[in-house]
Amino acid sequence: MTADIIDLLAGITPGSPLAAVRALRPQARTNAQRSFEALLEPSDAADFPVAERYAIAAFTARLHGFDGATAFYDDLLREEDAARADAIAVLAADAAQRGPVGAYREPGLAGESTPAVVWHPASAAVDDRLAAALAHTHLLVFRPREASPQDLRQLTDAGWSADAIVSLSQLVAFLAFQLRLAWGLRVLGQSTSATTSQALEGAAR
Repeated sequence: MTADIIDLLAGITPGSPLAAVRALRPQARTNAQRSFEALLEPSDAADFPVAERYAIAAFTARLHGFDGATAFYDDLLREEDAARADAIAVLAADAAQRGPVGAYREPGLAGESTPAVVWHPASAAVDDRLAAALAHTHLLVFRPREASPQDLRQLTDAGWSADAIVSLSQLVAFLAFQLRLAWGLRVLGQSTSATTSQALEGAAR
């Protein structure tokens, strides 16, 4: 049986308090795991190969600054293409920034707009197709409010089909959910452990 990926990323062990918490929402847990399998390890990857999916995941994990997820997705990518994993690490370091940022289109929100860096891979270590996907991923992570039809055209110009573009966008959205949930659970677990330790120390006095 495939390990539950969110448990793995959050460092949740069987029998722990957080494992019990997650068990309270079995359907949500199952759906998250199925989403991982469908988006990252589909039985038919069609025109969005698994190696590209892992590259997007490794890049996204690095953009979020989640070391555990970065190691996990980097390992998956290295099994498929070690050279590409090295390239993703370099590109993600270049692409890192804080967000979300960007300009609001709505007049009432214009005053809340923040300057944004439009990032594109500068390295020749990845092909044009993957470079376009990485730029789009960066857009969705940091500048979602600035997404436009022109961004989709850049993907189609780089050889992405309509179905693959949908899968790419779904993958980035799922990763945002997965990484934030796993990070939140990890922080909660650390807080719970600290509280438990303090209680035990108090009881021992």
